[in-house]
Amino acid sequence: MAKRRRRKTSKKAEYPGWLWGAFGLAVGLSVAAAVWFSDRRSVPAVAQQPPPPASMSEALDDNGETQARAEPRERRFEFYEMLPSMELIIPEEEFEIEADTEPQAIVDPGTYVLQAGSFTTLADADRRRAELGLQGIESHIQRVTIDDKAWHRVRIGPTNDLDELNMLRSRLRAAQIDVLRIRIGD
Repeated sequence: MAKRRRRKTSKKAEYPGWLWGAFGLAVGLSVAAAVWFSDRRSVPAVAQQPPPPASMSEALDDNGETQARAEPRERRFEFYEMLPSMELIIPEEEFEIEADTEPQAIVDPGTYVLQAGSFTTLADADRRRAELGLQGIESHIQRVTIDDKAWHRVRIGPTNDLDELNMLRSRLRAAQIDVLRIRIGD
């Protein structure tokens, strides 16, 4: 008799796991469909209302009734008038630029920069900078864009020591490197 009871309990009907998974998937999809359909209902269009006034006291007259505002409202900020009148025009500074071909010493005090070339490719500018480095002259490359075209200027300086400037000029002339002398200030 003990064997019969065990067989009856083992034959008890159980549902397989895939059936429970399919049931859960069906319930989830039906809930998702219900939410999707409830969100797709068309919402009636709301007529646009004018923005509320800055304060209720401005909108109400002495009797507590709303009044239509006919006069233009005073602006709270002054920059609407100030900015157009504060246009800043930057004067174009013209530097004194001269080709440095004369062997005369510079005697006018000021701050000078020597430009040892202007190249369209960085490789050419770097090559000129290496030539200057072999001469013991420290330089840097300045990248500028003129009319949508990039230029690489090889510059030495700035310096305001006239003795150093004249010595640099003579070393560059001996190395047969043409430079422009640019006076950038006093």
